[in-house]
Amino acid sequence: MDRLLITPIFLFLLLITFSLLSEVQSTTFKIVNKCRHTVWPGVLTGADRAPVNPTGFTLKSGKSKTLKMPRSWSGRVWGRTLCSNDPSNGGKFTCVTGDCGSGKVECAGGGAIPPATLAEFTLNGDQGLDFYDVSLVDGYNLPMLVVAKGGTRGGCSATGCLVDLNGACPRDLRVASGKGSHSESVGCKSACLAFNDPIYCCSEAHNTPDTCQPSIYSLFFKHACPRSYSYAYDDKTSTFTCASADYLIIFCPLPYTSMKVLGLRKDPAELPLVNKTMMYIGRHHRSG
Repeated sequence: MDRLLITPIFLFLLLITFSLLSEVQSTTFKIVNKCRHTVWPGVLTGADRAPVNPTGFTLKSGKSKTLKMPRSWSGRVWGRTLCSNDPSNGGKFTCVTGDCGSGKVECAGGGAIPPATLAEFTLNGDQGLDFYDVSLVDGYNLPMLVVAKGGTRGGCSATGCLVDLNGACPRDLRVASGKGSHSESVGCKSACLAFNDPIYCCSEAHNTPDTCQPSIYSLFFKHACPRSYSYAYDDKTSTFTCASADYLIIFCPLPYTSMKVLGLRKDPAELPLVNKTMMYIGRHHRSG
């Protein structure tokens, strides 16, 4: 009789324990907008993974939003810029850079239309490690920093692209908004998007690490942001790992803010987070 009474109580306690453990094991993404303008983050879940909500939202300057991510989630986070409801297109929500084509603030399964800076994650992957990177393979539209916090294993290094590359973008890759003297560079295409050439896209006869090498265009991105992905096979210096971490994703991180957050002297990664020469160029173009 006692055993029959104990069993349901034990099961109930077990369920509570599992519930608490799942809460502890979930991962949080704190997305922060330090830009001087509004950013509309987009979230895309990878194939065969449970989607998260919201898939897109408004984030005003100085504001943040924390998302709870499934422990084995994979996907991308990026920022959309210069967004509005377009009266010439039936009032659909559209963005000049990073648009996901949904016609709404929520991306609802749509990915970023290049060019866009991407933060890519695979949580709880091989050996229980999270794999993450900041990719410029699809071009660039915003500075972005990813910081792993509270990790238990792995390098847990910060990564990202802190430099505003729009002003320094090569003319062939530049995406402009506005007309005439009011035109400004708001995005920087990848060479693949700009020229649609297999040698830049790592496709056709160039679809292996041996046949697809860095180009002068990908080296522009790599020189400015040494830890970011610059072309399809830029794995060795661009993918980072951490176990059981939460993640801080910052748009437009200021240099002094990033140093305060990171404690760069303690960062074990050999590559610098940012090329200081390119930071100067970026500031010069913004102020000019």
